[in-house]
Amino acid sequence: MKVAVVGATGMVGNVMLQVLAERNFPVTELIPVASERSVGNQLEFKGENYTVVGLETAVSMKPDVALFSAGGSTSLEWAPKFAKVGTTVIDNSSAWRMDPTKKLIVPEINASELTEDDKIIANPNCSTIQMVMALAPLHKKYTVNRLVISTYQSITGTGVKAVRQLENEANGVEGETAYPHQIHKNALPHCDVFEEVGYTKEELKLVRETHKILNDPSIAITATAVRIPVVGGHSESVNIEFDNHYEVADVRTILSETDGVVVQDNIENNEYPMPFYSEGKDEVFVGRIRRDLSRENALNMWIVSDNLRKGAATNTVQIAEYLVANNLIKSSVEV
Repeated sequence: MKVAVVGATGMVGNVMLQVLAERNFPVTELIPVASERSVGNQLEFKGENYTVVGLETAVSMKPDVALFSAGGSTSLEWAPKFAKVGTTVIDNSSAWRMDPTKKLIVPEINASELTEDDKIIANPNCSTIQMVMALAPLHKKYTVNRLVISTYQSITGTGVKAVRQLENEANGVEGETAYPHQIHKNALPHCDVFEEVGYTKEELKLVRETHKILNDPSIAITATAVRIPVVGGHSESVNIEFDNHYEVADVRTILSETDGVVVQDNIENNEYPMPFYSEGKDEVFVGRIRRDLSRENALNMWIVSDNLRKGAATNTVQIAEYLVANNLIKSSVEV
């Protein structure tokens, strides 16, 4: 495969390159793509150096697949240009997620919806991915009717600027800031911009994307998203109400048997998911599984995952893997 990584020099782009190498994705030719200020720089992949090119050049090279992590405006402008030359685009921004003509994919849940005609495929938001990984098998069994979500999100979800802000504040150094307030030793109930009726864009993503991925707009969902001074991954407290009766032991069994989900739920030994433990891993970790004693057929769970991996880069590469395995992408590389 001739593979372009758009946004290759960014935080998620770097992880995409790591994941492509780790999973031995069939990269015959790598095309690292970045903004004009990075064009001409060298980038290493699997022991070889590659020159970073601009978007116009990358389109002219007609890659088989392009993995995008360069922001919504870039995706809106350039994904159709790649698609027009036959490239399959898998986009990590929010640009195409709610477009009714584009599919929003978590491979373990709905990859079977994909066809050869899907030339622009949307990768969900990081906080949505990890939650639906745990929700989907439970929804199938018990039918979810309501979700109350509180997220505790890593600064890496904002990007390099936020990581530098935390480092600077921890070291007493003045510098550029990504947030309207201090993040060191703080928690900001403010992820992304504020939108309608007082909710942030991140909170509304959890609502809208969950409906689309699970193909069930009837689920009542409310969310509060909080940024915390952590770099390892996102954490979520999720309260779930089902239509049907459940047993906690059965929930643990279902989750334990779900691909990509690991149950860490041994409170006697203080074992539960933590972002510190999830960093650098591809799995979604679920624990603190317990009945909500205040509501019938309600359940509490704590869900943690590395937002740069399963929440972004790994899910993107997994979509590409599915397309290749099912002959939905045809390689242009001559063997």
